[in-house]
Amino acid sequence: MTKFITFFLISWLTICLVAFSQTTPRARDLGIPFSGTPGNFNAITDVKGVQVGYSTIISGQGKNVRGKGPVRTGVTAILPRGKVNDPVFANWYTLNGNGEMTGTTWITESGFLEGPIMITNTNSVGVVRDAVLKWYVKTGWYKEDFWYTYPVVAETYDGFLNDIYGFHVKESHAFDALDGAKTGPIREGNVGGGTGMMCLGFKGGTGTASRVVSVGDSTYTVGILVQANFGNKRFLTIAGVPVGIDLKDTLNYELKAPPSYQSGDGSIIVVVATDAPLLPHQLKRIAARVPLGIGIVGGRGENGSGDIFLAFSTANPGAFQRNRFTKLTELPNDRINPLFGATVEAVEEAVLNAMVAAETMEGINGNKAYRLPHESVRNLLKQYNRLTKK
Repeated sequence: MTKFITFFLISWLTICLVAFSQTTPRARDLGIPFSGTPGNFNAITDVKGVQVGYSTIISGQGKNVRGKGPVRTGVTAILPRGKVNDPVFANWYTLNGNGEMTGTTWITESGFLEGPIMITNTNSVGVVRDAVLKWYVKTGWYKEDFWYTYPVVAETYDGFLNDIYGFHVKESHAFDALDGAKTGPIREGNVGGGTGMMCLGFKGGTGTASRVVSVGDSTYTVGILVQANFGNKRFLTIAGVPVGIDLKDTLNYELKAPPSYQSGDGSIIVVVATDAPLLPHQLKRIAARVPLGIGIVGGRGENGSGDIFLAFSTANPGAFQRNRFTKLTELPNDRINPLFGATVEAVEEAVLNAMVAAETMEGINGNKAYRLPHESVRNLLKQYNRLTKK
């Protein structure tokens, strides 16, 4: 009886925590159907130990005055093992390389990710990278007297809504994201690095999702976080329904774009976390499946898009050693397919979660990105018999 009461209280507290933290709607709330089984929070933080933190910077309105705003930007921090320095196996993949993720050459070479993953806007990669180094010093991340490291910082471009050449992201914002990182349910939409982003013809931003899969007698979790700022509206597809075509003349961006801008320009950063015991070459394979999930919702990897993905595994703690040998657990390649499928499914849902949670945003010079019209999407899915809720 005591065990039952304890289980009930834990479940009730989990439900309350999710409801309290996620104040914006998610794709499933609209009745959008998805394959697979999500974790408790349907978030990257379902992978035990992973923490996420944000710093969101929103101020001003009207005409852009460089250095003053309007400001619509921020920073996202993902800590694979929380605030513990225990490097994880990792690898990365790019679909189209018109973007930036620092530190990836050493990840390829060493097979390890040695610290947090940061995501911000294009022009703030440098200040965030330097801030991570200062945070290492401030927190005593490295215990050695002499150390070197290559912070991982990724970006997407928010210059249509944000005073991007005003350089409003400061090292304090990176500190806030790192220090405030936590487990549990996390916010989506116009938050963190995703604050000023646009996606597939509507407002984009930060989204997350997860899947739980069985491999033999073991159960593993795959968690995804995206910063979605990509795609052409006419390709937007939800649950197989050509939503973008049906909504092509509805709520279009109001942007004063340069002549070089092409519809579909933008980027997407995707971070994949898993507790499955995967080695770096297998994590490369996981990261290479991310574009399949992006393609389901309408991504095409356009020339003007930076589509960069990183995958890491929290299994094999203590694997990173400077002198002594270690013993590792590895999932056989022949058993990896469920993790491939989970990655594709969770990426699809994370992108749509970002779009559903995002609110209409007006930025510099009156530029505006509209939120995905929820009722219109529901009506379209109902017409195609793809709605899960009546």
